[in-house]
Amino acid sequence: MKLNLTVLGLLALIGLAGSTAGGGTNMQTATFAAGCFWGVEGAFRQVKGVTSVTVGYTGGATKNPTYEQVCTHLTGHAEAVEVVFDPGQVSFDDLLNVFWKIHDPTQLNRQGPDTGTQYRSAIFYHSPEQTAAARASLEKLQKSAKFGKRKIVTQIVPATDFYRAEDYHQNYLQKHGLPACHL
Repeated sequence: MKLNLTVLGLLALIGLAGSTAGGGTNMQTATFAAGCFWGVEGAFRQVKGVTSVTVGYTGGATKNPTYEQVCTHLTGHAEAVEVVFDPGQVSFDDLLNVFWKIHDPTQLNRQGPDTGTQYRSAIFYHSPEQTAAARASLEKLQKSAKFGKRKIVTQIVPATDFYRAEDYHQNYLQKHGLPACHL
């Protein structure tokens, strides 16, 4: 017991106790699908308080799918981003605002020229608070005049296993010197 307390004391002293993904304390995770994940990743990387963005696949049945498998429309996965953020710097509501602005949530299974279920609009919630915030923001947006009479088709569903996409998809826009995707 004394050894455990000493180790925890040392970890606290050097700032590692209680740390989570992204290197800080109290980090939270949000997962969004809004079409091609390259542009979605680029948008969330610009948000102050976001400590990491990973592109990948979620919402399907196949374990460890590849990009090629997801493109067959047989895995059920969406191209998505996993966003780790510091709620002391940026709120989940702020991230929802970014999500709604970067895509057209009235398009079913597509964004721009990209079509298929892997390009669906979805919020994969990680907590009851995220569920409530996502539903409230969708209702508010639907009642606004932003999309006229078009219905928002964004899914709000529980987060499931998130599978990191292949390395060549990570930071794609930055690696290729592109300012943005077609979003």
